[in-house]
Formats: sequence, structure tokens, C-alpha cells
Amino acid sequence: MRRTQFLVPAAFLIALGVAIAAIVVPTEIQQPGTQPGEVGNLETPDKCDNCHGGYNRAVEPAFNWRGSMMANAGRDPIFWATLAVAEQDFDGAGDLCIRCHSTGGWYAGRSTPTDGSGLAVGDADGVECDACHKMTNPDNSEHWGVMNPPFLASNEQSPATGYYGSGMLSLWGGNEKLGPYSDAAARHQSMQSRFHRSVDFCGSCHDVSNPAVGDLAHNNGKQPTGDPVIASGVLGSSITAKAAFNNFPYKYGVVERTYSEHKSGLLSQTLVSSYGSLPTDLKAGAIKAAYEAALGNYKDGTPRYFSCQTCHLRATTGQGCNKTGVPVRTDLPLHDMTGGNYWMPDAILYQNSQGLLRLGGGLTTVQIDALKAGQSRAKQQLNWAASLSMSGNTLKVTNLTGHKLITGYPEGRRMWLNIKWYDAGNALLRDDGAYGTISANIDGTPTNVKTILNLADPNTKIYEAHYAMTQEWANQLLGLGYSASLALSYDRVTGAVSYTLGQLAAQAPGTHHETFHFVLNNYVAKDNRIPPYGMSYDEAGKRNALPVPASQYGTPSSGGAYRHYDELTLNPPSGAAYAEIRLLYQPTSWEYIQFLHLANNRQNAFLANEGTNLLQAWLNTGMAEPYVMASTTWGTPPAPSCTTAGAPQNLTASSGRRSVTLNWSAGSPAPSGGYRIYYVQAGKLQFRAGVPAGTTTYKDTGLSRGVQYCYQATAWSDCNGNATLDAGVDTESAASNQACATAQ
Repeated sequence: MRRTQFLVPAAFLIALGVAIAAIVVPTEIQQPGTQPGEVGNLETPDKCDNCHGGYNRAVEPAFNWRGSMMANAGRDPIFWATLAVAEQDFDGAGDLCIRCHSTGGWYAGRSTPTDGSGLAVGDADGVECDACHKMTNPDNSEHWGVMNPPFLASNEQSPATGYYGSGMLSLWGGNEKLGPYSDAAARHQSMQSRFHRSVDFCGSCHDVSNPAVGDLAHNNGKQPTGDPVIASGVLGSSITAKAAFNNFPYKYGVVERTYSEHKSGLLSQTLVSSYGSLPTDLKAGAIKAAYEAALGNYKDGTPRYFSCQTCHLRATTGQGCNKTGVPVRTDLPLHDMTGGNYWMPDAILYQNSQGLLRLGGGLTTVQIDALKAGQSRAKQQLNWAASLSMSGNTLKVTNLTGHKLITGYPEGRRMWLNIKWYDAGNALLRDDGAYGTISANIDGTPTNVKTILNLADPNTKIYEAHYAMTQEWANQLLGLGYSASLALSYDRVTGAVSYTLGQLAAQAPGTHHETFHFVLNNYVAKDNRIPPYGMSYDEAGKRNALPVPASQYGTPSSGGAYRHYDELTLNPPSGAAYAEIRLLYQPTSWEYIQFLHLANNRQNAFLANEGTNLLQAWLNTGMAEPYVMASTTWGTPPAPSCTTAGAPQNLTASSGRRSVTLNWSAGSPAPSGGYRIYYVQAGKLQFRAGVPAGTTTYKDTGLSRGVQYCYQATAWSDCNGNATLDAGVDTESAASNQACATAQ
């Protein structure tokens, strides 16, 4: 358990601007839940791999988990670059970051010093297997995890309601691994946990609140409609008086609200078996894929809702481990856990190749393959997240997820509409939401970087959340000893400081300034992300998850609900004959990369280069090139210059010795590029191999005996004639039928 003495001196290092990471976590950062050193039997994921990996990459837990951002949270270059600035802004804040980005390191007591310099090599695996498979419901309604007063992660009522958010986990202290099955045939000790099928399970990490701002800031970092917060308001006061110990985490310090967005919507209350009752426009994308994978309740009869798990750990058919006698389950949770961050694998692999990963370098071939597979899954997830449709001059953007579109950590993430208008002669008239090159000053050198060219274009719709600091909070910080010259923002071209803390403090009361200082931000200045289906105004207001301004998407009031789509009236230029409309997503913008580079004052030797290292990764991996989530057209566009090949026909699979042989026939038209073979993953496709256009057979070798493998194939057309499948240029067919066989 954490000791609480000597916290006031450590906390006051913040005001003194000392560039040494905290060795005692400030009371403003401490939170309830199991504490470091209280559970000591957490095992490395490498041990889990011995049984749960190496036998079928399409369904096995290990390979798919290793390709997720959860497994690589400790390697994440954005984490390290952001941690550097967070530690500058509030000494000791790094403990909050490490708590989720390196669970093994945090529970072992290696989060101090709070700059991450105490983490071990093995702590790079982020959210490890045992962090999830030791979790209990903090309300103690099922199993009692290890929590000691005053670190109880609940409201301590009878019955109790748990604190779900910010990594306040309650971990089981025994040797058992916890999971959803009552009939697990595990070789280790196991115990059934109903909590593992609850959305509250995922909410334990996927609502993130800032306890420091929640306790100290004049508005507690909540939205104006949020409920009052119990807080001390005093730097260094006892933890028992702090906001984190007296309030549900959704009440203060808004950072992320993915879980609250979901809880506020109707999908979290809709049974999968009630799919037919959903509005027609929602029977598509991620919702349809989740339904087709699960179809109804869990196989043991437990009701299945459109939960986080139903979408991000979709039901698949397979074995959970490589041991004989293990049942083949038709509701095996695919440990996909994929969001939309398709760029981070590139950044990790680049830093790995350059020896620049702050933690977790020297990736194995399996880890590299897993990251690439995870990147592909992320792109497929984005294609499922939204749909576009036209009616006259009205464009409809529909949210096909269970949370806001987009969601998660908001800094640098954006989705926008790129509309290219053409005349009858195919000449470009206007490019709304154009993404292209600007020349920016990077450390004195003019450098070409890519970004949205005109962020203020009235014809450009950008969906994003912008956080800020208020004038009142700026004055509080000055009173705590923060420098008036603290840079809040930078010019995206020159790199010059464009606004300071002192300037903000001199503004009129009730005003704010947008910044990327997430540890200091206490105000949501903008949030026009599209709400999920049926998002309740009242529930979202309680959870500080309302759109900003709240008068969007149907302008509901108390008792009402937001629309799950956006409708825009397009503004065609004179002479327009047609338009190509694309919904683009970018996980990490130039503006955020620039901030993390410039805001790092390099006074912490361990983190001094992380902003620069992230910048180099971004510059050398395509600058997080925006991904096309959905597309449509307006008017009458010309016929495409490159024909899409027909899907392969009559795919069959036959088993052989540690192998499966596939055969198919060409569709019409036949492909000019070739065929691509995929493993089937509960609706997603994991690339296995490619064969030339004239080949209609493939033998998959090196397989595990007695394991079933399922496949689909596609055909692709080489539109630019370079013998390589180029996204956005070449075309790929729909998938073939599915064929399965068991390797002998």
C-alpha cells in the first residue's frame, strides 16, 4: 500500500518547477483501487503465450493481443512524448499515465520516479494479461479484490457502486485467473467472473479523468452542467479530502469519456438479439459485424448486449489455448481489442528499427507480425465506424459505433470531410477540407509537413474535441508559482510561441484558451463529435460527456436524446457537375506533434529526446497519412478508369499434413493484380499471402495439427501497373465465400 506521509513537500515541487521526477506520488495524483505492491503474483505475458499462442493466429488470444495498442501501451511513442510534458506541467503526474500504460510496472511499484525511468524492460507490454484476468468488480458484488482503506474504489454505500475509470482496478489476490466461463479447461487455476462481460469492466480504463485538475481547479475540470464535486482545493492536502476519493471519476477532470459515451447511449441497453429493432441506418458497419459474429446471447444463456466486448472482442469460433481436450467454442472472445489507431504500429516499428523505443525495443518477428496485423484490423474497424449517404444537397454522416464518432484520447485526433468539386470537364473547382503540404520551421530548418491546409474554411467540417484552460485556472496556477511565460500554443508554421499562461490570466473572466497541456486543461472548448445512438442528454450531462456546445445533433433537453448522425447542406461551387466525398480520419496531427516537440524543455534527461524522437517517427512514416473511412459522390461522376475485379468464386479448403490447400475460380472480370488470401476473424480479415493473377490455388503450411483454419480470398486490380497493391489507387474485390479445414 502507498504511504501518504511527506506528500506535501513532494507536491510543492510542482510550484518550484523542479525538473526531477517525483519519487513520492503527490496526493493530487493518487487514486483508489489496488495499490503498488499489494498483489505480487502477476505473471508476464510471455508465460501466457506458452498456452495461448503459437497455434492459430486468426483466433488465438496471444497473437491478436500483441497487435493491439493495449499490448504496446508501454512502447507507444506518443505516451512517452506526452509523459515528458505532463511531468513538466505537474511533477508526479506521470504516475497517472504509467498506471494504465504499464500495469505490470505500476503494480510492482516501478512507477516512481514518475518519469518512467524506474520501469523494467519487461514493463513494455502495456496492459498485460493478468491486469485484465485478475480484475474484480470494485463494488465487491462478486469477488473481493485487494483494496485497503482509504483506497476503496467505490462509493462505499450498501450496495456499493464502483468507481469505473482512470485505471482504478481492484485486483484479485489469489492465484486464479478470472474469465467469463464456468467450464474453463485451463491448466492453471481459474475462476468464473461475470464482471468480464460487463461494460463496466472496460470502463475501468476507458473513462479517463484528471484527479489533479479535478481537485484543484476552480471548476474541477467538469462541464458547466456537471454535478458539484467534493474536493479539497488545496495543494498537498490529505488524500481523503481529494476529488478522486470522494466522487465518481466521471464527475471531474474530463480527459476521455468513451465509456460514459457508451453508457449514455441506447446500444449499451440493447440486446444483440434485438438487432432487428434498430433503425435501418444502424444495421451496418460495426453494429452489423458485431451482430453477425454473436447473433444472440452467450452460449451459456447469459444475455449479450451491444457492449464494448461484443464489438471489440467479437465472438469467434476456435480454441482458447493449444492444449488437447480444450473445447472449441463458438463464442470465444477474439482478443482483437482494436480501435482506430492505424499509425501507431508504424511509429513503434520505426523507432524499433532505429533503436529509439524508450521501452520495449528489440521486437521479435512475432511481435512485428502482430503489429502489422493489428494495423490492418484498425483500418477495417474504421471502415465499419461510419457511413455516408446523399439526398439532394444533404449529406448524412452516420455513427455506426457505440460511442462518439470519433472517441478516445482527443489530442491530435480528427475526422473530417474532404469534398472535391469538379466541372463537366473534370477540372477541379474547389477542394474542401484539403490536406496537403505546408512549409514549417522545425528547429530552424524549413520542412515540408502535411496537414489540413485551411482549418478555418467555412466549407470544411472537422469533427474533433478541443480542450482548454480557463482564465480563472490560469490565475490559480500563477498563484502556485507557475511561470507566466509557460507556452500554451505555438504557431504551426513558424513554431513561435503564440500564447502564454500570463496572457490567458490577463483575459476577461469566463474566457479560455485552447492548449494541448492535457494535465493542466480544465475546460472542454469544443466537442462536435457525432453522438452514439440514443445518447441521453441527462446521462451524458451527468457524466460530463455532452457535445460542446450542447445545442447540436437535435438540440435535446432534459429527457431527450441526441441524433446519431450529422446532416450537412453542401455548398456546390458554380459550375459543379459532380463531387467526390471522403470521410477522413487522422490519429495524430502535425499540430499535436509540433506541440510535443516544442513543449519539451529537455530538463528531464530521461525524457529529453522523446518529443524529437516522436517527430522523427511521424516525419518518416507518412506523417500519419489520413485514412478514408467512407466515401460517396454528389452529382454524376464519370465511370471509374480502373475496373474492380469480381470476387473469387467457389473457394474450397482441403486439409493436409500441417497444411490446408485452397482452390477457387476467377470471378468476372478477372483481376489484373492477383489474389489475396486471408484468415477470417469474426468479420475481419487477417492477411496471409498473395498469389499472381493467373494462380487460383494456395497451400498454407506450417499449421498446427487438429486446429481448424478458415479463409476468404479477394482479387485486386493493378490500376497503376506497378505490381503492388496501393491503397487508394488500386481496387480490391469483395471477399469470396468462407472455406474452412482442419490441419492434420
